[in-house]
Amino acid sequence: MSKHIPTIVLGSTGYVAAEIIGLLLNHPSFRIEAAISTSQAGNRIDEIFPHLIGPAGDLTFKSLDQISNLLASKRQTAIFSALPHGETAAFIQNLLQQSKTNAQIVDVSADFRYRTSDEYEAVYGKPHPAPELLSSFTCALPDITPSTPDTHIAHPGCFTTCVTLPLAGLFACDLIEPHVNVSAVTGSTGAGRQPGAGTHHPHRQSSMWAYQPLNHRHKPEMENLVAPWEPNAQVTFVPHSGPFARGIHATIFATLKSNSDSEAVIAQLQKFFEPSPFIRVGSKMPELKSIVGSNRCQIGIAVQGRQLVTTGIIDNLVKGAAGGAVQWMNRLFSLEETEGLLNATPGWI
Repeated sequence: MSKHIPTIVLGSTGYVAAEIIGLLLNHPSFRIEAAISTSQAGNRIDEIFPHLIGPAGDLTFKSLDQISNLLASKRQTAIFSALPHGETAAFIQNLLQQSKTNAQIVDVSADFRYRTSDEYEAVYGKPHPAPELLSSFTCALPDITPSTPDTHIAHPGCFTTCVTLPLAGLFACDLIEPHVNVSAVTGSTGAGRQPGAGTHHPHRQSSMWAYQPLNHRHKPEMENLVAPWEPNAQVTFVPHSGPFARGIHATIFATLKSNSDSEAVIAQLQKFFEPSPFIRVGSKMPELKSIVGSNRCQIGIAVQGRQLVTTGIIDNLVKGAAGGAVQWMNRLFSLEETEGLLNATPGWI
């Protein structure tokens, strides 16, 4: 018999929150008790997200004070936080102080991705709003973290996810030198739901550009996450904005420690990722459309002597955020890691 775990989604009107809600509506174990939005409280979810007409039923957005009884209960609760960067920490601190609920939290913002307030301030240029909570969160990717932490979870960023997954395998197998170069392209949904010049269709369509080269905030996340296998990792990272809505395509250029070939590298990576149900490794360079809407990461490998090129692709909203968050929450509640994440996805978009 499936569990019915009461579930709350915070910051429920952004793109990632919409993906979380969509996944939860089709999940056999998590039941949405409240989708919190201060700006849309009282409005139907399917009015804001018409693609959820039907599955969302008559669910409405709620304000925080409407769920006080749930938060004050002794029941174990799943909380997905999709609040904006910089706002999450103070909100969750207040939530935990007011609530007696036995909650498991998975946060997709950047507020808890660093172990210390100094690291956070070095990246974001301002003090952390709730440094005493940092030790209560673990920043990790479920696919390369065999043991489930006994803390809340901070899901890494979308670029971080796409780049770190192949890098972790390459470093864990002791295949490559510490310095790698990465070029990655993301779709417009990576900039969030709030319209801006960089996401305006006439500007973005049929165009592409690099931004924050060598200085993107996800670079230190990548280096931190691969540190267990390569503490001296140095990632030279150049992100790009692409003329599509969803997905990330990352190309990694690395130097092998010794001459090899594609078959040998692929075999080692396939063995490393064997326990990971959402990772696929092969010689074919993956196509972005093949993973849009899914929780998969596909990795392609090409080798010439000591030169290695790896391509990794993910859906930035699913594997890079909402799907990874559900994957983590499954584990926190001792469910099958794949539960609610194996639905068929569109083949043509």
